[in-house]
Amino acid sequence: MGHDQVLEAFQLECAALGDAVAGLSEAEWNLPTRCTPWTVRDLLGHVCVVIDWLPAMLDAPEPGEADISAVEYYRPDDRFSPQTNAKRIALAQDRAARPADGAAFAEDFAATWRRVDRLCQDQPGGRTVRTRHGDTMLLPEFVLTRVVEVAVHGLDLADALGREAWLTPAAGDAVAELLLGAEHAPAADQLEWSRSRFLRKATGRESLTEAEAAQVERLGIRWLALG
Repeated sequence: MGHDQVLEAFQLECAALGDAVAGLSEAEWNLPTRCTPWTVRDLLGHVCVVIDWLPAMLDAPEPGEADISAVEYYRPDDRFSPQTNAKRIALAQDRAARPADGAAFAEDFAATWRRVDRLCQDQPGGRTVRTRHGDTMLLPEFVLTRVVEVAVHGLDLADALGREAWLTPAAGDAVAELLLGAEHAPAADQLEWSRSRFLRKATGRESLTEAEAAQVERLGIRWLALG
């Protein structure tokens, strides 16, 4: 996907998530999510953290040529280790604890993603960045991984809150293409699933029935594991 397309998906999905959490009650902020041990508040804290890596990345000297894509970013190494996961949990909980209340936290999220969006808008599509894992990536490729975070965890938040998914078409299509590869993305339409259901199935949030697994196999669909 191009720079402008990725940023549009990022903007739309972040705005939808921001609208969804605005006005939550304190009881709703403290509901558990499937991402144990995070509550709704903690999970939004995680989303804030992973978006907020970008300002420092853009402020740092530009590294050399990109060496990995968004797909390769999800390779199974120490980024999914128990130690790294423990740090991920703690960072999210620390970020969630900063705002005085839920309303302030919703505003913090909105300010965070809008700042990142402005910074990215000022960059050329060929800009490279270095991730905290040491990868060198094209900026649009890294932003695409942030779209994954906002979209997939948006499903987790919607489920925790007992709401219909607010997944935007732009983000749903972007994540589906990442998971499947551009050559297999059209095959997903033959499954006749909504994008939200597809992402739940593809990320293991909803189990495949035997019939669905057979259809996926028949269509030659191989989706990316997100760790």
